Amino acid sequence: MTTVSEPTATDVVVAPRSRLRRMAAPVLAAGGLLAATAYLGAVDPNAPGHYPLCPTKYFTGLDCPGCGGLRCVHSLAHGDVAGALDHNAFVTLLVLPLVVAGFVVWAWHAWRGDPPVPPGQHWFEKRWLFIALTVVMVAFTVVRNIPVVPAFAWLGSSAA
Repeated sequence: MTTVSEPTATDVVVAPRSRLRRMAAPVLAAGGLLAATAYLGAVDPNAPGHYPLCPTKYFTGLDCPGCGGLRCVHSLAHGDVAGALDHNAFVTLLVLPLVVAGFVVWAWHAWRGDPPVPPGQHWFEKRWLFIALTVVMVAFTVVRNIPVVPAFAWLGSSAA
């Protein structure tokens, strides 16, 4: 004989969200990124007075891993890949592609309605990836601040 028990909190079934609701966050995030990029494309970071100074560059005179990032995005917004590489190769070659890839994966999963991935299981939460990115970032920062090696001069932020 089968008995029916009272439902518990774990028995609650949540109705699946519509595609419109699932895509709201990725669409809003894309809109924010496009608006920020449009602003950077319209207001030149090379002109003084529009953006705050990098504290690391201001106080130490050294380029941090992000120095030149705004000028890099400005150059990319104008289709100047060589200029973007000149301002910040780390952002151009590694950070922006990873951000775009992460966004595409997020939007694809939201579009399909895939169940959420448990914490710690995302590709970007892997320890080896964090360590590798940290090593590359530190190496880039050190190499771009070595003034005696002319071959690495293009890695500087090309700031005045």
